[in-house]
Amino acid sequence: MKVLFIGGTGTISTAISRSILKAAAEHDPIGVNAFADCELYLLNRGNRKVADANTAGYHQIVCDINDEEAAAKALGDLTFDVVCDFILFSLEQAQRDYRLFKDRTKQFMFISSASAYQKPVGDYRITEGTPLANPYWEYSRNKILCEEFFLEKYRTEGFPITIIRPSHTYDERNVPLGVHGKNGSWSVIKRIMDGKTVMIHGDGTSLWTLTHNSDFAKGFMGLMGNIHAIGEAVQITSDETVTWNQVYESIAKALGVKLHAIHVSSEFLAACKDDAYDFTGSLIGDKANSVVFVNTKLKRLVPGFCATVRADEGIANSIRYILEHPECQVDDPDFDAFTDRVVAARETAIAAIRK
Repeated sequence: MKVLFIGGTGTISTAISRSILKAAAEHDPIGVNAFADCELYLLNRGNRKVADANTAGYHQIVCDINDEEAAAKALGDLTFDVVCDFILFSLEQAQRDYRLFKDRTKQFMFISSASAYQKPVGDYRITEGTPLANPYWEYSRNKILCEEFFLEKYRTEGFPITIIRPSHTYDERNVPLGVHGKNGSWSVIKRIMDGKTVMIHGDGTSLWTLTHNSDFAKGFMGLMGNIHAIGEAVQITSDETVTWNQVYESIAKALGVKLHAIHVSSEFLAACKDDAYDFTGSLIGDKANSVVFVNTKLKRLVPGFCATVRADEGIANSIRYILEHPECQVDDPDFDAFTDRVVAARETAIAAIRK
């Protein structure tokens, strides 16, 4: 199998790249391992490597995919069994990829988003048949436009599209949070370590699904080169459901400290938007909603798929990694100050009402 990943070094794609390289390195005399002879190509700007001992196993194409002419030149006459663009976020980029790859691949995999599902939700049980509509988040609406474009090309021209809808997928470099700043999770982790108050949106009891990137990789790889996945949209998530209270308690437990949290209305946090923070999309259009994913379709297409990383265990592993790697400990004084202001505003409001 000959595979091209555009990007290939992000949260989701790194796990897939690592898994493919590991599988490709394994001896497979009877052909059970579909990736035993896989050739993996990564097209990106070369700023990050696949951080794994097996990095020698892939071909690097250094190019900015947004420069279509340069990308076409860099690709030359290469063709692939599978192409996936992990950094495709707009209709214009979808149209560009169609032009670049319509005659180069047997399967094009588009990373959409489960946030594209109807908001507010009509039913908390989410399947691939759940309507797509998110009036709160432009990111999600753009993903919907891309899906519609690719499906139209499939219907009219046979473009070999497979749409993938991840939900909240995380890795060792970040812990999953409902509300955080631009520099990831460290600011919240540090506040919990220092005994400071952190914010949990809503009352913390809404249902959510966290998927470790190693589990996502298993489902994704099962769809690669899968003839039954062409023309289909498939969500890849864990079957486990947790509340946001459980998420934050798991972080505190992994740190060995007591959690000091307040619950803040998602509508209030969205209304607090400024030039630095706007939680309307990520909360009202996503995390404030209870969602439970029904993965029947994935398991039919990929028999034996099972997500095995439990949320609290995955969070604990991420905490250990972050504490051992200073490069993951990026301070965010702006978000820290924002949190302090919200906490103070809540206390002031409570005091005013009690008078």
